[in-house]
Amino acid sequence: MAKQTVSLGDKAVRRIGFGAMQLAGPGVFGPPKDPDAARAVLRRAVELGVDHIDTAQVYGPDVVNELIAEVLHPYPDGLLIATKVGGARDATGAWIRASRPEQLRATVEQDLRTLRLDRIDLVYLRLGVGGSGPDPVPLADRLGTLTELRDEGKVGLIGLSAASADDLKAALGIAPIAAVQNAYGIGNRADEPVLELCRERGIAYVPYYPLGSAFTGGPQALANDPAIASVAAKHHATASQIALAWLLARYDRMLPIPGTSSLAHLEENLAAARIPLDEDDLNVLENVRPLGPPVL
Repeated sequence: MAKQTVSLGDKAVRRIGFGAMQLAGPGVFGPPKDPDAARAVLRRAVELGVDHIDTAQVYGPDVVNELIAEVLHPYPDGLLIATKVGGARDATGAWIRASRPEQLRATVEQDLRTLRLDRIDLVYLRLGVGGSGPDPVPLADRLGTLTELRDEGKVGLIGLSAASADDLKAALGIAPIAAVQNAYGIGNRADEPVLELCRERGIAYVPYYPLGSAFTGGPQALANDPAIASVAAKHHATASQIALAWLLARYDRMLPIPGTSSLAHLEENLAAARIPLDEDDLNVLENVRPLGPPVL
């Protein structure tokens, strides 16, 4: 991996991290189908230099956090672990809102227990979980709870997830925001206003679904795009690698967290940091079409 890093609090992390969501079972619920394979991916990620792992109590729930602790604790020096609060799962696995101050605190405390940590480096307040309507809990109260946890030493940095530009502006008037984690990628650029605000304020931007999702065709849809395919052929790379390299070129505080349960895909994703896109490549990639359902 390239040695270019981004500072988050007291840690400098490499530009490509690891999103651990796919290590849970189907629907991000229950244990993985192959626990040994999940353990191998976590172990190999750290061997390859990953020092930024993104997880959440709702992944499983608790399953992914427990795997991370089982495989990696005691944690390597410099490893940054990020989690998210604001949602929960019911008995069927459905996503539900959990944004009241006592729920946010309980989620952080559970993260600390399952991850075997005294402090979580970065905690995102995830907005909009469990419904599209306005959250009944004021943003100031939610961020106030995370600020209290930070002051108690249980949280290092505060971030926002699934946030609009207006959400981010409002949050910045309440508490320092270290990072924003939103859906964004070469085939999904709807979040440009938030990315631009992060650029203006020097806030790290952590794109989830950086290679698209199953709902938009994922990596196969990227491979079917002629602009991506032409740049990939030039660099003897995969379409997914070009999509990740494009993100790195987009903003110097961009921190993709591609997730996978495959060792081969893990190694492929991390190798993208070594692909130097030039201006001609970037101009070609401006013609990438928005991702849609895969062509059957």
